[in-house]
Amino acid sequence: MKNLKIFLFALVAGTTIANAQTVADAKSAIDAEQYEKAKSLLKTINANEPQNGTAAFLLGNIYLSQNVADSAKIYFDRGTSASDNSRLSYVGLGQLELDKGNTAAAEAHFANATKGLKKKDIEPYIYVARAYMQAEKPNYKSAIATLNKALAAKPNDAQALLALGDAYYGDKNQNEAYAAYRSALQADNTLIRAKVQQGVLLKGARAFNEAVKSFNDVIATNPNYGPVYRELAETYYLWANNDPAKYNEHIKTALSFYEKYMNLTDRSLTSRMRHADFLILARDYKALEVEANKMKELDNVNPRIYRYLGYSAYENGNVDVALSSLTKFTSTPTNKIIARDYVYLGLAKIKKASEDPAKIDRTMYDQGIDDMKKAVEMDLAITEELNEIGKKAYEQKQFQQAAAIFEIAVSNPKSRNYLIDNFYLGNSIYYANTLGEGVKADPIQLQKADTAFGNVITASPATHDAYIFRARTNRLMDNDAAMAQYYDQYIKAVSEKGTEEIAANKAKMIEAYNNIGAHYANTDKAKAIEYLNNTLSLDPSNAYALDAIKALK
Repeated sequence: MKNLKIFLFALVAGTTIANAQTVADAKSAIDAEQYEKAKSLLKTINANEPQNGTAAFLLGNIYLSQNVADSAKIYFDRGTSASDNSRLSYVGLGQLELDKGNTAAAEAHFANATKGLKKKDIEPYIYVARAYMQAEKPNYKSAIATLNKALAAKPNDAQALLALGDAYYGDKNQNEAYAAYRSALQADNTLIRAKVQQGVLLKGARAFNEAVKSFNDVIATNPNYGPVYRELAETYYLWANNDPAKYNEHIKTALSFYEKYMNLTDRSLTSRMRHADFLILARDYKALEVEANKMKELDNVNPRIYRYLGYSAYENGNVDVALSSLTKFTSTPTNKIIARDYVYLGLAKIKKASEDPAKIDRTMYDQGIDDMKKAVEMDLAITEELNEIGKKAYEQKQFQQAAAIFEIAVSNPKSRNYLIDNFYLGNSIYYANTLGEGVKADPIQLQKADTAFGNVITASPATHDAYIFRARTNRLMDNDAAMAQYYDQYIKAVSEKGTEEIAANKAKMIEAYNNIGAHYANTDKAKAIEYLNNTLSLDPSNAYALDAIKALK
């Protein structure tokens, strides 16, 4: 009987150690962003040991991070009735309430998770802090306050210090974040995530060389740690945007590192979606289309796939697929729609409506404009992304579309592109009203162009091309006095820059002199001849000036 008791004790102890190891494996997989592997491990534990509250919580947390709130709640509810560590699942329920904006309900759940803790039992505090950080509207200060409670009980806990670094980083306190990550590494020099986060701080400070070196140090320690390659990809993406001369080189490197990350983590739907988000940033729409179609094969019902299908189809010239995909995605209220979704939906409608310039579908065109305005209402900062989209339409001589895009872009006077967007707006309207057969000038649109050029001149008086395009615009509107005024300002702006600038803009200077001369021909012949003679000083054989002077005399 005594031997049987010893055997049963050993069996129970062995089972506990095995399960603890499996939970530890799941935590390692989560840290390595191998979420499908972690889910598989945790589901096995959950099935074999339903009283394991930690496994239920971790599984729910993964689903929550993947925006599958219903599944997350199932496991959190199951975890609260577990006999082992049920308190953690209250943290998960608390985050669900935070995401709904129910702060009081969330804090009640957090109180359940932390009440009656033994002094050194700080894990619930760490998870509460992470819930504050991971909520849809993060509260980093509450996270910091919660972690300080944990560290008061256990000052050298590496996981608490790591979480504190993340909280300070989210709160934009770089110095405190670095100190916390350093302390986490001192407490546990095998904590690779803390080393990676030190590189993230360098990346955030745009110290790209130093960030790459820091990440390479991590790779030297553990070349199979997937998240470091994602951080490298994101570093090279940011570097590309800060170094236009090496943009293509850095983007290529970024994409190769992201592929390495995918190979070392998993190619689940969630990972593919994260990859798709990165491909949008990197503007690799061919690859995005391939990824979107692979996701459709994996899960034909996940609505977010239609976002990626829509974006890539629009950028790759398939406006019908873009229109159907994005209409399907944005028409479902439960989908988490972002401003960019309405930008692309609007662009698709504008492009479809304008396929036949001679017969524009005005209803669809106006709907597209409304969608883009809706995007700006959701997120004013989206206006800064319209510059590149508008320029692409402009370069393809789709001037009416470009004008519509830039008109929305300049609705944000604080945009870093405000000046250049106004210039493109004016030019787009001007060309839309001058190019093509049978084009009739639209005075309302031309007045918008005049205002746009005026905004450029006010902000940057030395931008001489703004004057000549403003003069041309007023000529189209038959505003001769304003036309002459702006041509004259163009002449002064160029002349102030010296003879080289005059020579470089000879044709435009002649245009300005001749048009001012024509303006004064009926009211002030002497002044008209003066301007026409200025033309001849640049081009002695100019036929218009010679004939006009002859007629005036």
